[in-house]
Amino acid sequence: MKTPENIAYTARAEITGGRDGHGATDDKAVDVTLRTPKEQGGPGGGTNPEQLFAVGYGACFQSALGLAGKEMGVDTSESVVNSEVGIGKEGESFGLSVTLKVSVPNVDRDTAQKLVDRTHELCPYSKAVRGNIPVDVIAV
Repeated sequence: MKTPENIAYTARAEITGGRDGHGATDDKAVDVTLRTPKEQGGPGGGTNPEQLFAVGYGACFQSALGLAGKEMGVDTSESVVNSEVGIGKEGESFGLSVTLKVSVPNVDRDTAQKLVDRTHELCPYSKAVRGNIPVDVIAV
């Protein structure tokens, strides 16, 4: 893997206590109590890494959707990305899966699917996970 040529921004965060702890960015823009979800046997009552990943991936994907839209001549300004991040047993550990459901109003479904497929090629999060976890990108 190659490091990007020009790192324009670096996010920094400190986490203590893992899934049942605390996480905050150095500028305190994100400052969260972390709790394992009840569905995984935890107490709930806080956020978890999968929720944070779902928000981050969805936001990054929607930004990349704008790039793909410009490239293809499609207006994506009214688009909506719904992201789902699942976690489950994978051998002795756990694994993730992602589903991104993308709505692009006033665009036929075939064009929208081509658009989200192209976005999946451009998105930094998609590049980061490609070949590591299953990701479904679906125009709805």
